[in-house]
Amino acid sequence: MAIIYEESGRVFTLQTSTSSYQMKAGEHDVLLHLYYGEKIEPYDMSYLIMRADRGFSGNLYEARKDRTFSLDYLPQEYSCFGNGDYRADCLRAVNADGSQCADLRYKGYKIYKGKYGLPGLPALHEGDGGWETLEIALEDSASGLEVTLYYGVLESLDVIARAARIVNHGQKPVRLERVLSFCLDMPDSSMDFMHFYGKHTMERMPERLPLHHGSQSVGSRRGTSSHHHNPFVILCRPEACEEQGECFGFSLLYSGSFTAAAEVDQIHQTRLVMGIGPDGFSWNLEPGEAFYTPEAALVRSGEGLSGLSLRLHDLYREYLIRGKYKTNYRPVLINNWEATYFDFTGEKLLDIAGEAARLGIEMLVLDDGWFGKRDTDSSGLGDWVVNEKKLGMSLKELADRVNGLGLKFGLWVEPEMISEDSDLYRAHPDWALRMPGRPGNIAREQFVLDFSREEVRSHIEAALCRILDGANIEYIKWDMNRSIANVYSAALPAERQGEVLHRYVLGLYEMLEHLTARYPDILFEGCSGGGGRFDAGMLYYTPQIWCSDNTDAIERLKIQYGTSFGSPVSAVGSHVSACPNHQTFRTTPFDTRATVAMAGSFGYELDVNRLEETEKEAVRAQVREYKEYYRLVHDGDYYRLTSPFGGSRTVAWEFVSKDRSEALVCGVVTALEANPSPIVVKLRGLDAGKKYAVNGTVYPGSALMAGGILLPVPQKEYWSYRYPVREVKEERDDV
Repeated sequence: MAIIYEESGRVFTLQTSTSSYQMKAGEHDVLLHLYYGEKIEPYDMSYLIMRADRGFSGNLYEARKDRTFSLDYLPQEYSCFGNGDYRADCLRAVNADGSQCADLRYKGYKIYKGKYGLPGLPALHEGDGGWETLEIALEDSASGLEVTLYYGVLESLDVIARAARIVNHGQKPVRLERVLSFCLDMPDSSMDFMHFYGKHTMERMPERLPLHHGSQSVGSRRGTSSHHHNPFVILCRPEACEEQGECFGFSLLYSGSFTAAAEVDQIHQTRLVMGIGPDGFSWNLEPGEAFYTPEAALVRSGEGLSGLSLRLHDLYREYLIRGKYKTNYRPVLINNWEATYFDFTGEKLLDIAGEAARLGIEMLVLDDGWFGKRDTDSSGLGDWVVNEKKLGMSLKELADRVNGLGLKFGLWVEPEMISEDSDLYRAHPDWALRMPGRPGNIAREQFVLDFSREEVRSHIEAALCRILDGANIEYIKWDMNRSIANVYSAALPAERQGEVLHRYVLGLYEMLEHLTARYPDILFEGCSGGGGRFDAGMLYYTPQIWCSDNTDAIERLKIQYGTSFGSPVSAVGSHVSACPNHQTFRTTPFDTRATVAMAGSFGYELDVNRLEETEKEAVRAQVREYKEYYRLVHDGDYYRLTSPFGGSRTVAWEFVSKDRSEALVCGVVTALEANPSPIVVKLRGLDAGKKYAVNGTVYPGSALMAGGILLPVPQKEYWSYRYPVREVKEERDDV
């Protein structure tokens, strides 16, 4: 069993293949956290809690004669504001009388096979089974609030999924001003806090800092998970590296504003909390109503950062991503954006498609500018009507002619936005998020549609369905090109304006659920100016996400490296673009651009008609090679061999098949030297007892992992390599 309950001590132990998580309904019905770490026998670990009378740490009223019982230092499962715990809280409730307090006590539990679900929110799903669920009910008797803590345990991948439901069983409304997904109290502070920061065109840069007293936090107030911080953080031991050491990963399945904070308290304990961003948030909970928090996935590894990433990659591929393209092959595409920007006609697109078909590319994606009055980014958003005058044909004719060339056809959309210069805005200016009496904050001359409103969503969804029903469209790139400001809905009263951002995210999820169910054969790719909403919540609806608007191969080495800590390669949209690069103006070899782009869902972002013949031959070869290694890249184990932030002269990575019979080693030499020193790359994930062929030479697996391979001296700047590694079966004489 993955969930064990010991009645006499009221101890719950969650067991995975290598980890244990334990909690206890302790004295005065306080739910205490006891342990999370290496797997142990289900023994009551409360003996590790040091009880003491600590100055200025008050006591529960019923424990007043026991001055050692204080919520100010005891490790808890779900912390609340206003009850004497002065550390980071998960729940902050304002009662009808204005008091700000919740005092949650243990009420009961439920254990069952299978995985709990969350209405209207993404959540890890059953997949091929193996889940068990624990529900623990807590109640605040004064207000009537009941909190159910969900724990989904997937033993095979060392995963514990957490979420909470808050129900108002009282007679009066309660306002929630902070409601996070989980709290985790750890017994010490000897850990590093690792997070992934960035900006537009440079997302998910890893930063690792020692924990210190006080709070370290990251988050987003932008209405989206954002380019600037990612809702995925790691706590790891200082000695932890790629191959060894204890690491804990925390991924929030949410695409809106969020917070993740680690706080070291007065006695060197660490508390980590994570959930919906509290700034500007409030939620009115009427009697009988329920509120569900987003889900968080907790994953532990005793085998370093690689062990953590491998578990998360398998978790996302099997238990998060859904639909046809969870397992089906995703075609090699060409996107017209960097080839034409807004300057295109149907015939110009067909010229690109014709040449792309001759080169083996499998899909043409028409990017921005095909609808409404849209020749720049300053107008037309919201008017989802095909501009047949610009195309010179209907969208159906264009799609049919592209299909006739042997290519699939895809389309870019930005449904959450509205331009001031649009028919939709002129008809419904109140459909934009905009504060009364204020001009508003504008970005790219566009506002954000109020997706908290059902009538707005219905209008946009109907317009999209007319487009999708009218032509053979097999791919949608769903973009969002600004942060949310002016957070005010004309459809909600003043006391509910704090609900707008979360209702917006719920509305987005609802529309995506409708569309992916109605069009199961369409491949949906997420995008928000590239990687501005690259989170596990979106992967539940879109199996891949455009990793970054930065297509420079050398910059992408850093972006894709950081992304790999928390997301599988199959989720990464990555393309070969033109040089000089349109973002950095750097020139890199054509083959190097392909090496980097093949570490993802592969495609091209250029005008193939402008390529030289040698480059066209290279495209043919690249497409063939990518298709040959598709399953290895998408389904295999991914290893970071060297870091773009370290002192190595090469950035290297490796894909290894699950049975360890083959691998693909890839990399880019990023620094040239006169009188060069050798560059050696050590492989990982092979079978030490097997033999493998690399570039015509047979090596023991142990030698490749312990000694590595020696790279040839690079003859040009940013030279790259892709080395297949294949098991060599030893021949034996017949007996």
